[in-house]
Amino acid sequence: MKTIDRSFINGEFKPTRGTDLFDLYDPSTAEIIGRTVLGDERDMLDAVESAREAFKTFSTTSVAERGEMLLRLHEALKKREDALVETAILEYGSPITATVGRTRAAANAFLEARETLRDYPFEMTAGQKLVVMEPVGVVGAITPFNADYGHICGKLAPAIAAGCTVVVKPSENNGLETELLCRCIREADIPPGVVNVVEGRGEELGPILCGHPDVAMINFTGSTRVGKEIAALGAGTMKRFCLELGGKSPNVILDDADMDKAVALALVIGFSNSGQACHAGTRLLVPKNRLNEVETSLKRAVAKLKIGHLRDADSFIGPLVSRKQFDTVQAYIRSGLDEGAELLAGGPGHPEGLVGYYARPTIFTKVSPSMRIAQEEIFGPVIAVMAYEDEGQAVEMANDTVYGLAAFISSADPDRAQRIGRRIRAGMVVVNDTIGAVVAGPAAPLGGMKESGLGRAGGRWGLETYLEPKVIA
Repeated sequence: MKTIDRSFINGEFKPTRGTDLFDLYDPSTAEIIGRTVLGDERDMLDAVESAREAFKTFSTTSVAERGEMLLRLHEALKKREDALVETAILEYGSPITATVGRTRAAANAFLEARETLRDYPFEMTAGQKLVVMEPVGVVGAITPFNADYGHICGKLAPAIAAGCTVVVKPSENNGLETELLCRCIREADIPPGVVNVVEGRGEELGPILCGHPDVAMINFTGSTRVGKEIAALGAGTMKRFCLELGGKSPNVILDDADMDKAVALALVIGFSNSGQACHAGTRLLVPKNRLNEVETSLKRAVAKLKIGHLRDADSFIGPLVSRKQFDTVQAYIRSGLDEGAELLAGGPGHPEGLVGYYARPTIFTKVSPSMRIAQEEIFGPVIAVMAYEDEGQAVEMANDTVYGLAAFISSADPDRAQRIGRRIRAGMVVVNDTIGAVVAGPAAPLGGMKESGLGRAGGRWGLETYLEPKVIA
């Protein structure tokens, strides 16, 4: 069993000064596989100081120099791809096909940032005035458990491209993954202090990072509740924010859709990453006149999903990340039953023959929009089916949420789907596809409306998140 007792600060693995221990589990068996010594205030202050000092010189590096660093980071992750994948399967419980895809996407984030950097004009004119885009400063990056490599690299890549230095506070659930990723960063020969990583509990280290006067910006992915707390903590020093928060995304099946195809897509959209995805389309909106057909197709399709067997290429659903998350999902399933929703598939408990933190892929029908399972982010494999009368009601139901991260539409008429998509308040609307259609490649801006967050990632929008315009007249 491995013990992680070092923080990555100023380009080195330094003994963590905190003393609290956090157990790491294999979520497929609920067995302890490692232990992390959590950082404390002293570790976080050391990391911020390291980033502050490094920013003085790193902010003056050239586009070419930063582009070479991004390339080296990509190559370092590719070199260790097999180890990264195996570690994520063990510690997070993600099936191999999805894990390989997410690991490669994390490595490619550096190439995409490099491509954006290559063509970005850091100096431009506005009238007769010179406008210079400058790095914002030290960035605090706070990342969740559901895609450790992807979230960390997705924040590091544009920050490094912009000339910022970074302090990362990852989820404590991903100690083995994060430690291996830090070794990749060290092997990429990035200047000391540009990237610093401290493991620890968010409630302890978050306020230190978010309130520190030398931290110019916070980039956070996680729940809306915590995002609001972070914004309040950073307001005292007028920090910049990029916040990708919760979601309760609608998946609208129109009456002209091929229902078998739409249902197959709905299971991917709702259950991918075991439902642990902020963009997951877990509100399935179905035309009332085709509801029985959809329910029959859903029941047939969910019975064919392969659960567990994480190293099998066709395995689709893995365990939830922790006992805490498993218990949360179980409570929501019981809530749906208590409020009168009808089980179409799944329900409380474990899938047959599986232990650990596996939850049964669950589909509720006869769901009313006021139910908790229709309004609150569950972060597990639970889909709520709701029927609508016409397009107008479908749009109204799609928008009946405090969230606005993503939306999905299935239709035989792409023009009709796009017309409806323009009426849905979400940062990303995907037609006849999964979220991969948006995140593939560096060009598109990724982010949410309403209580799903502030700011954007991806392409020049993501790069500009880390830049401040300065006018020189």
